[in-house]
Amino acid sequence: MSDYLMPTYARLPVAFVRGEGCWLWDADGKRYLDGLSGIAVSGLGHSHPRLVAALQDQVGQLLHTSNLYRVPLQEQLAERLCGLAGMERAFFCNSGAEANEAAIKIARLHAHQRGNQSPVILTTERSFHGRTLGTLSATGNTKAREGFGPHMPGFTQVPYNDLQAVEAAGDADPNICAVLVEPVQGEGGVTPAREGYLAGLRALCDRRGWLLMFDEVQTGIARTGEWFGFQHETAQPDVLTLAKGLGSGVPVGACLARGSAAETFGPGSHGSTFGGNPLACRAALATLETISDKALVQRAASLGAGLRERFEAALAGRPILREIRGRGLMLGLVLDRPCTELVRRALDRGLLINVTAESVVRLLPPLVMSDAEADELADRLIELINEFAANNA
Repeated sequence: MSDYLMPTYARLPVAFVRGEGCWLWDADGKRYLDGLSGIAVSGLGHSHPRLVAALQDQVGQLLHTSNLYRVPLQEQLAERLCGLAGMERAFFCNSGAEANEAAIKIARLHAHQRGNQSPVILTTERSFHGRTLGTLSATGNTKAREGFGPHMPGFTQVPYNDLQAVEAAGDADPNICAVLVEPVQGEGGVTPAREGYLAGLRALCDRRGWLLMFDEVQTGIARTGEWFGFQHETAQPDVLTLAKGLGSGVPVGACLARGSAAETFGPGSHGSTFGGNPLACRAALATLETISDKALVQRAASLGAGLRERFEAALAGRPILREIRGRGLMLGLVLDRPCTELVRRALDRGLLINVTAESVVRLLPPLVMSDAEADELADRLIELINEFAANNA
């Protein structure tokens, strides 16, 4: 590893030099089946021909102009995303953390404009909203927050999937102005919202005059078998944040809003130098068009269901498997013990996976994965888990 890089990542000993579809190759020609998609980024897989053609064309025309000027591709992307999500306006940035920062600023300014000078945003325990100081303060993952205090005031956390806790927090603090949650907690162990939780939050926010904000940085853009995770319950948010899968690897994030939330920002209240530039918007538009034309939303749902059936058939009843969680192609196999070493063992066998919350094998494969590739992913992982159980009995 280079001494010139800050050691912020526990990098695995591999560097990829080429990618195609659901496969990556290292410099020695060894190929790896990608079950992670760069953590839900490469939904179209690697080097998708339609994305490559769009980017090559855009690079030859125009990479960047300032947001001082109109950006037609940005306007097209905003209309497309708002149409898919039932929202009204979009702000573009470069990452999920920046999208969530925009959401936090909307909530605070929205409250300020209504006379609340000490607004508090309610988030959930084990949540993850980013690594900037603002989003880290919103995050409920104590490990991610540790050592970076003092944290920004204006956030309070309650248990996930607990509507009574949200009600109690509202009764205790009249300054709460918004709720920010993930429809499926990713870093928190691939934990989905219970049926009725998001709709319950919608009703509660309506009753109390709070903004409902969904962090769909990981769950958005077809990952869960709907365009957005909240659409499993049709609990329409006031603010919606996106990133990871939006640009298929080109950095782009978005904060969408509707109703009074969409009227909160004015000129000068927020901005981004690179956000929504022509290259990023062309990548996002090509991604959305490909997902739509190839019916990849439905593909994520059916492929995810198939993978879940394979794992249940092979591992159900085995003491090592506690639960299979998730939606669509965002799956978590909850094991009965810490299993981070599985990531290295899988790498040795040419399979890319991830472990989160210490004991949850997280799968986020490309939406374009074929049935044969899904079978191969399942076969390799089942074999690894069986060996892991036998060697760690």
